[in-house]
Amino acid sequence: MNESASRENARLFIGVDGGGTGCRARIEDAEGRVLGTGIAGPAAVRLGIDQSLAALESACRAAVAEAGLKPEALAEMDAGVGLAGIGRKGILEALVERPHPFRSVIYVNDANIACIGAHGGRDGGVVIIGTGSVGFAVVKGQEVRVGGYGFPISDEGSGADLGLHAIRLALRANDGRALATSFTREVMARFHDDPFEAVAWMDGATATDYATLAPLVMRHADAGDPVGRRIVRDAAEQIDELVRRLVECEAPRIALLGGLASSMEPWLAPDVQRRLCPVEGDAVAGALHLARRAAMARAC
Repeated sequence: MNESASRENARLFIGVDGGGTGCRARIEDAEGRVLGTGIAGPAAVRLGIDQSLAALESACRAAVAEAGLKPEALAEMDAGVGLAGIGRKGILEALVERPHPFRSVIYVNDANIACIGAHGGRDGGVVIIGTGSVGFAVVKGQEVRVGGYGFPISDEGSGADLGLHAIRLALRANDGRALATSFTREVMARFHDDPFEAVAWMDGATATDYATLAPLVMRHADAGDPVGRRIVRDAAEQIDELVRRLVECEAPRIALLGGLASSMEPWLAPDVQRRLCPVEGDAVAGALHLARRAAMARAC
């Protein structure tokens, strides 16, 4: 039997992490060997269920192709899927009703799989700082969620939140109502120094679009720009609150995750930094853990 046929006859699992910036999928066999990975565009459900599922399937099919499997191989895989924003009313029910290409699938929030992956399935908490932000923990079988209700009403300290404050303060500086710095001028330069170009951009901007400004904010803050420092300092205080709340909920260990985690960590309060622990695995590992657990439960 050749290697490709052997893989197709083995029990396979696929894990998916669908966030606001992109979607990642990974196929593993029963022994945990990685066979293929795939990436696709944003899969947060706030973009619409159709777009979310399209990104999910695109990432999965890319993983199948990299693994050297036939396209229909997804039908023999148990899937664990974490999607940003799945907690919105009616979303999970709508997802469950949709057809899917897998043998079986379990849908959860992306924070859930991040937490499972970070602590190897043990109790613990995570604070995720990416396009959005959220605190999430599993403690003695109970899930704890703090924040993460969606931009712009929540997701404090996130990339989108940094971008929103960047534009607000740049517009104020442009009006002469606040301090103008190299940072505020660079933000306004993106809109050709025209406030109404910023308004036109805002009309169609998503959280992902706002988050594209986050690296600019961090760069200027780290360089000492007073406006950039103000934005990042305020954001760090919001992340401090998320961590401290998970500590109050008795999370035994807490990890910092997300695209902004490493750049934001030095800005956190000393007591918060002391609470943080290393990450054991990524969110896709958490999704694969869920897929295996669900498959075992069905087999019993």
